[in-house]
Amino acid sequence: MENGQLPPIQPLTQTPPSASTPPTTQPIKPEERPMVQQVNVLPKPPKSHTELIKTIVIIVLSLTTVTFIGLFIWMMVQYNDVNDNLQNKINDAVAIAKEEQATKDEAEFLEREKTPYKTFSGPIDYGQLTFEYPKTWSVYVAAAATAGGDFNAYFNPGQVDAVGKDTINALRVTIQNKSFEEVTATYQKELDNKDKNLTMEATTVNGAPANRYTGTIPGTDLSGFIVIFKIRDKTVIMQTDNVLFENDFNRLIETVTFNA
Repeated sequence: MENGQLPPIQPLTQTPPSASTPPTTQPIKPEERPMVQQVNVLPKPPKSHTELIKTIVIIVLSLTTVTFIGLFIWMMVQYNDVNDNLQNKINDAVAIAKEEQATKDEAEFLEREKTPYKTFSGPIDYGQLTFEYPKTWSVYVAAAATAGGDFNAYFNPGQVDAVGKDTINALRVTIQNKSFEEVTATYQKELDNKDKNLTMEATTVNGAPANRYTGTIPGTDLSGFIVIFKIRDKTVIMQTDNVLFENDFNRLIETVTFNA
């Protein structure tokens, strides 16, 4: 190529193939064919004994876990129930203890309020019966034993209610112008009646013989205690109409004195 000129185009000497003439197909040599890898599908092997054991262990552990969870929940429920019941019992016990303590404190207060004790003195011509009684009791003398009649006095905490056979009094004192044998004979009839709830025991009052009766008071539906003893030619009947006054009655009887 001199002076920048292109070389002359050479004419084609080969005739192009005709459109009607099919292209010649050359056979593909074996070595020129693409290679296709063949995959052999193996059958799925059966589960081994180890895998079966693992499966069983997993199932057993799962069931055990579920069981323990269920037991834990049940135990927690039981524990809460027991704890609630225990707390309720503790609360009840505390309430009962407080109530008992309050009752005890009140009883001790009432006992302290009874002191100092007062002294009662009966008619001089009837042996001058004396004894001590709580200062919180009121006394009502219904009959002063004038002209040789009976002496009657009634005692009760606070006030003495209208006297009657069914009225409850802490203490009734009667000095009858009768012999000891005459008075006790009436009570003996009650003792002989097996249907009556009354018993008797011998005792002493101020060194003198006395009868103490326990049970249903004759002629009433009241249940209490009666002590009968003799002063000279007369007979004293000291009676409480309710067993609630037993301690006061016993203490009172121990303080009795009289002129024989």
